[in-house]
This record gives sequence, structure tokens and C-alpha cells, in this order.
Amino acid sequence: TVTSGKGGVGKSNTAINLAIQFRKMGKRVIILDADFGLANIEIMFGAVPKHNLCDLIYQGKNIKEIITWGPMDVGFISGGSGIAGMSNLSRDYLNYIIQNLVELDSLADIIIVDTGAGISDSVLEFLVAGGEILLVTTPEPTSITDSYSLLKALSRHPRYDKESTSIKMIANRVNKEEEGRGLFEKLNAVVERYLKIPISYLGSIPQDDKLLKAVMQQTPVSLQNPTAKSSQAYEEMAYKLV
Repeated sequence: TVTSGKGGVGKSNTAINLAIQFRKMGKRVIILDADFGLANIEIMFGAVPKHNLCDLIYQGKNIKEIITWGPMDVGFISGGSGIAGMSNLSRDYLNYIIQNLVELDSLADIIIVDTGAGISDSVLEFLVAGGEILLVTTPEPTSITDSYSLLKALSRHPRYDKESTSIKMIANRVNKEEEGRGLFEKLNAVVERYLKIPISYLGSIPQDDKLLKAVMQQTPVSLQNPTAKSSQAYEEMAYKLV
């Protein structure tokens, strides 16, 4: 589950580029765009999905029928764009979606859930269901504060289990590796002191004009420019995760 306390920190980019890197390693990957009503995986892939989660919830379709296949055969499930009802799903519907994810096990080695930003019920439900959380944070003070708030809300969730949940922080848009490591140490010091939950450091993604260019052209940088600094950072992270 790829998540962040604050919007606009590069969460969906991280989900997409990790998916491409996993595909390069021969893994079958499906992304669930769980930013309901504001889905943007399809925009970043430059793909137009025929179906979205509305079809699963309201039209009785099977979860396998609503997968769209993007670049390099990365499968993705759209959360629907501009659909007001999707942004406020009841807990029953959320549980229904989460239970259906099991169906994807036969099609994918890795399922990536790209959550919305913040601490809404839907975000927290996916975090406690996932077991492995990638928390994307940038050096902006608001991003660090919001990452802490998200971890605090997670630690108070009745179904959060410290033993079976692994939380890894990714530092995005850093100027150098030391800045990413420093960002983690800053967040970890407060988390250790007040929340007492374990988090680890996965690595950093550098500021990269080639990444911005790829976003504008609706192509993952890992495909468009495999030698870019950001592509290499995503590749390294994918290897660590596997």
C-alpha cells in the first residue's frame, strides 16, 4: 500500500514506477487506484479505462472484469474519476473491495494499492488490510507533519497490528541521498518517542527534471528514460522490496 499524509508528494508516481520496475523483473503486477473519485493512475498511464470500481460496487461486475491493461501489461483498476459517491464510501463497501482483492492473487505476484492522501476511513482501512506500507514523504515541513499525523491515526486504529505491519518511508524530491536519510531520522525520532511503532527507511527519489517531463507526457519515467536518476532510484527500491 503506497500512501502519504499530504497530497501532491508523488505517491501515484511511486506506485506506477515501482510497478514498471517489478514488470521488468518479470513479476505480474496490478495497481488498485484507491483514490476514489479522483483516480489519476489512468491519467499518468495515458490510458482510458472501460470500467472502474463503480462497476464492481454498483453493477455487480467481477473484480477481474474491471482491470485495464496499461504499459508493459501492468494491470490497473480505476477508482473512477469525478464520481462524487465514490469519495464517501461506507465501511461495508470498503470491506467489499478489500475482500475482492483476494481474487487478484491468481493474476498478480504483486498488488499495489495507491491510496488517497490523508487520514480518511478508506485510507486507514487499506493500510490495516495491507501489511506492507510505503509512506511517501518530501522535505516540506507540512509533508513531514502530515506523515506523522497519518502514522498516529494508523497506530490508533483498532485493527492495526504492530507485529504484522511493515512501514517503510520513501523520501521523495530530495537533492541528495543524505537529505533523504536526514528526513527519515527526523520523522523516526518523533515516531519512536511518541507512537512507539517501528518504521524503516526504504530510500530516496532525487529531484529530476526527466521525471517531470515524463509526467507531462503521461508516460512513467522508468519506461521513457530508464537511465534517469529517478528511474534508477525506483529500480533500486523495487529490488529491495522483492
